[in-house]
Amino acid sequence: MNNLLTDIAGVRVGHAEDAKVASGTTAIIFDAPAVAAIDVRGGGPGTREDALLDLASTVERVDAIALSGGSAFGIEAGGGVQAWLAEQGRGFRIREAVIPIVPGAIVFDLLNGGDKAWGRFAPYRDLGYAAAVAAGHDFALGSVGAGLGCTTATFKGGLGSASAVLPNGIKVAAIVVVNAVGSATVGEGPWFWAAPFEENGEFGGRGLPAKFTPDMLAMRIKGGPAASARENTTIGAVVTDATLTKAQAKRLAMIAHTGFARAIYPVHAPTDGDVLFAAATCEKPIEPLVGLTELGTVAANVVARGVYSATALPFAGTLPAWKDCFGA
Repeated sequence: MNNLLTDIAGVRVGHAEDAKVASGTTAIIFDAPAVAAIDVRGGGPGTREDALLDLASTVERVDAIALSGGSAFGIEAGGGVQAWLAEQGRGFRIREAVIPIVPGAIVFDLLNGGDKAWGRFAPYRDLGYAAAVAAGHDFALGSVGAGLGCTTATFKGGLGSASAVLPNGIKVAAIVVVNAVGSATVGEGPWFWAAPFEENGEFGGRGLPAKFTPDMLAMRIKGGPAASARENTTIGAVVTDATLTKAQAKRLAMIAHTGFARAIYPVHAPTDGDVLFAAATCEKPIEPLVGLTELGTVAANVVARGVYSATALPFAGTLPAWKDCFGA
């Protein structure tokens, strides 16, 4: 176990980014189609193929998930991932037609100091293709892929991942791109809201403050009262090797959203676009009530890990990284 999404067998992750644009894309590739669902909690989401993941829709499984910066422009990243899958002959078959199924979600990172004057076509389709090509078992965290241009209210945001093994041997893992309107830290830090769920010092080992002051509990959001719905979002995916139906995957996504609430303050605001996918590779049977509930317990530490691992963007006036202020 490497504490990564790819601890789930048959799952690969790849990043691609453009340093000048200060944005990027992350592709989650399933070696075999996975049962999938989606749960949207934020007030300003940006998604691709979300209707297909509705429980009433026909298609049960997906070939990949695309996570990207770029706001609405970044939705094209899914097309790049889809193009790579088509070259591999992967997809949903209707007689001789083969259609790769690639849902996706985006974060708003258009005001982070990067050069967004890309001309007629945004770079995200090409970034999606490159991320799919790069997909493998090992992948970086922090300011990479879809997490490159992310921010929070207080520090540079980024991409995090974590995994766990349940007592019954079933694995569950998550990947999250943290671009929240709120803060992952208590006050101005160094403590993370998700500190009780930290393992092996994975985001600094600072614990929680000995006492909470009113200043620590004061709301910190991007732009204060004037925060814009265009600026934010936390997106990600929870993947398990348990055998789940589409409805059970939906429930897993709903439960896992509580991890966001344990790690971001405030969360699910009108100015957030919080989206969480859940997918199952269906390798191991699971008890449908208590067993399914256990699967939703791993997401909280992922958000803090994304902020802890981030590095600041090389532009004037950008947010500092947590490590710039508090070290390792």
